[in-house]
Amino acid sequence: MKTIKTVLITGANAGIGFESARQLAQQDGINKIILGCRNLTKAREAKAQLEALTGKSIFEILILDVSDSSSVRSAVTTLNAPIDAVVLNAGGTGGRTPHQLTSDGVTTIFAANVLGHVVLVEELIKHQLVTSTILYAGSETARGIPKMGVAKPELASSSVDEFASIADGSKFNSNADPLDIYGTIKLTGTLWMASMARQHPHLRFVTMSPGGTTGTNGMDDLPFLKKVFFKYVGGLVMPMLGMMHSVEKGAKRYLDGLFDPRFESGHFYASHAGSPTGPVVDQITIDPSFGDAFAQDNAHQAIQQFT
Repeated sequence: MKTIKTVLITGANAGIGFESARQLAQQDGINKIILGCRNLTKAREAKAQLEALTGKSIFEILILDVSDSSSVRSAVTTLNAPIDAVVLNAGGTGGRTPHQLTSDGVTTIFAANVLGHVVLVEELIKHQLVTSTILYAGSETARGIPKMGVAKPELASSSVDEFASIADGSKFNSNADPLDIYGTIKLTGTLWMASMARQHPHLRFVTMSPGGTTGTNGMDDLPFLKKVFFKYVGGLVMPMLGMMHSVEKGAKRYLDGLFDPRFESGHFYASHAGSPTGPVVDQITIDPSFGDAFAQDNAHQAIQQFT
């Protein structure tokens, strides 16, 4: 496995992205961390905080909005040297208008969690700007978390058309639970990563869930009652029940995925069945469908319709 010295993190100004940057700066050999952020002011604030916390001046800013593919393409043109690893961390539940279609014809929530990262990775590969590892922020919702009321995503056929309907939102009715939609979208991204691993064997494609993590912004865009529960009430109660852990533990999972060769390319790692916390396992041991090459390639083909 190639030595990782430079890392780009999307959504790096807060939450797990910020904490990942802080932890990465403590790793021997890391000499550049690129903070991928939407907002320049917030990016500068995060950079200053990280320099103060770590005592290191190895942080650079890259302005990109993963919900806007043109922003991503523009950002890649500003990179003047290859990077070793990319952490596809940005995402969330889609802002105030998660189901609104973007100019690419996908929902905002799909753009933020999948399409923008697909464009980023493909542009980096096309311009030979990534040399080692792509890590995608997976989610236990991709296999369902019954204890949290999140159902296992339902795929009727795993066809190209079905994955396209996930991307443009037509698969879901107006009453669909936002977390069920989120889980189905994260499943699509996970399958795409596995397909990419087979197409680009010289790179590592690792999907790693940070787990149920407190102190993040990922739940800010949920409906009010769900937001109150998951971010405030749940943030106090659920760690005591073993259903959430700290942002430090979530970020540590990313670092493990980047540096530990035991985490194999094309595989999805997350907590044991029934929990979003605890030791990670290869999710194919829980649900063999994660290894379905037919579904993986169909997810990839469907996404290509929108790039």
